[in-house]
Amino acid sequence: MPRNKSIILLSVGHACVDVYQGAVAALIPFFVAERAYTYAAASGVVLAASVLSSVAQPFFGALTDRHPIPWLLPVSTVLGGLGVALSGITGSYSLTLLFVALSGVGVAAYHPESARIARLASKGSHSSMGWFSLGGNVGFAMAPLLVTVVIATGGLRFSPLLILPALVGSALTLPVLRALERTPRPDGGKGAALGKDDWGSFVRLSLAVVCRSIAFVGLSTFIAFHAREQMDGGTAAGTAALFVLYLGGAVGTVVGSKLAHRWDRVTVVSMSYLTTVAAVAGVVFVPGPAIYLFVALTSIGLYVPFSLQVTLAQDYLPTRVGTASGITLGLMVSVGGLTSPLIGSIADATSLRTALTPLILMPALSWLLFRTLPEPTVPKPLLGGLDEDTTHGTGRTPTEHSRL
Repeated sequence: MPRNKSIILLSVGHACVDVYQGAVAALIPFFVAERAYTYAAASGVVLAASVLSSVAQPFFGALTDRHPIPWLLPVSTVLGGLGVALSGITGSYSLTLLFVALSGVGVAAYHPESARIARLASKGSHSSMGWFSLGGNVGFAMAPLLVTVVIATGGLRFSPLLILPALVGSALTLPVLRALERTPRPDGGKGAALGKDDWGSFVRLSLAVVCRSIAFVGLSTFIAFHAREQMDGGTAAGTAALFVLYLGGAVGTVVGSKLAHRWDRVTVVSMSYLTTVAAVAGVVFVPGPAIYLFVALTSIGLYVPFSLQVTLAQDYLPTRVGTASGITLGLMVSVGGLTSPLIGSIADATSLRTALTPLILMPALSWLLFRTLPEPTVPKPLLGGLDEDTTHGTGRTPTEHSRL
């Protein structure tokens, strides 16, 4: 199977999985409306999906470093969809938490192995990895629309219909896995690279990702409520804000991969975080329709680093690609949920704007952490697979990369 076809299938499959990360936040307004959840109770649902995902994702990453498990892709995709599909059919808060936690485990199992396979299929191309990440961002963006169409039609009892993307995504992974089986690698398919692990840089990168996650997950959990307050609107105003937040992520991922061809990844990520500080402030404090502009700018700024941080993590830990992918993706998409109950409690006690104000500091902290990071060298086995768009704009040939 041609590399581009594999990446396209992986990207669409990634979209089908990340629908369920976006779906949890998109379901929150409906849980509040039908079940009268408080802000704190609603954020507890996000926490349930985040806790197990945050813990399990690094575990699955370390596991795939030891033993590649390609069958995790179709199985975890179905598991992620099943949890969300079941979350709306019970009025029990405890069972709701259990089902979204099940979905979180499915999402956690998917990402490290899929990132490893995408790295093999892309042969180190930043553009190909960017397309893979873009799929997840599109899935995020489609989640509010999908949830709104399904749940607004028949209420939470229609949530079983939300499993359909999981079934499609699971089927799409099968041709890629068959192609990998027909192309055996001398390293056993692990994609191991020669080099020395730079744990110090990886830890600083991970801390920056934590700050980014707190900002993004905090906004995704409460932006629908905040937009409705600022616009004096109903559910549509909130759904539109969530859609813009997720759609901007798709734009940011493409922009990030393009900028990485002109400048090094650390510089691109660092400047993106710095400019995002003002955008988050605009979301929190600017009233009226302008909030949608600042939501879009915030999303783009937070997602320019997305795929670049994954490849940076992999290059900082070239002998532990699965671990690097698992930790980085786990922190980016789930650890922020750990702070959501705190934000919800502050909002219940004061106001939503007061609760969201500390999020302005998060991209600033990420910028400070990135300022001291080095640009890692390219792992040797990937050099042969570097295509023109991997080295474009750097002024270096693959041979020159190997001497860095």
